[in-house]
Amino acid sequence: MNKIFPSAAEALKGVVADGQLMAVGGFGLCGIPEALIDALRDSGAKNLTVISNNAGVDGFGLGKLLETRQIKKMISSYVGENKEFERQYLAGELELEFTPQGTLAEKLRAGGAGIPAFFTKTGVGTIVAEGKELREFDGETYVMERSLVPEVSLVKADVADKSGNLRFNLTARNFNPAAATAGKVCIVEVEKIVEVGELAPDDIHLPGIYVHRIVLNANPEKRIEKRTITEKAGA
Repeated sequence: MNKIFPSAAEALKGVVADGQLMAVGGFGLCGIPEALIDALRDSGAKNLTVISNNAGVDGFGLGKLLETRQIKKMISSYVGENKEFERQYLAGELELEFTPQGTLAEKLRAGGAGIPAFFTKTGVGTIVAEGKELREFDGETYVMERSLVPEVSLVKADVADKSGNLRFNLTARNFNPAAATAGKVCIVEVEKIVEVGELAPDDIHLPGIYVHRIVLNANPEKRIEKRTITEKAGA
């Protein structure tokens, strides 16, 4: 089975549709599937519910899909750095399911593991727990959280072999493996594709069984969200 597609647009073709629940890897602007997000914008798919730690920044990453009004709802743990996100949410134009970061990661991990729900203490006594089942274990109250199983996951990795085995680059791994395992269809953008066997078994961070389509983006922009420089005496 050939998993490699000639472009991001081709990789999305026949998979992406209006109204889908999608997961997108990344943390801030680190490890985001830039080319796949651009192709998703160009596809015109709309009324999307997107699971992602955040929604990029204005004009980059998922911020591009907010500008084109293709996202109707975000399931996120961080909503800063994006003025258009703020504007749409405060105007009632964008739905938001605000989720604690660890809970969001576990909702994706559980979805990929076939676990429909789990209990956590995080959020008990806050608006996060409103409308959800509460249960007591060993004298402590826990809230039940449903797992997430997106129809499509868009993921960024450093290297893939032709079977879809993936290696991520340091902290760019972040939410990507969890998003990949949770998705019914997983599409991965990588910077390098190698032959099967070139990745040592211990260097494989995600097995190819979770990966359905691969696209090469050898030169992503990798924009830095905030560049901070500290002046040093004598420098």
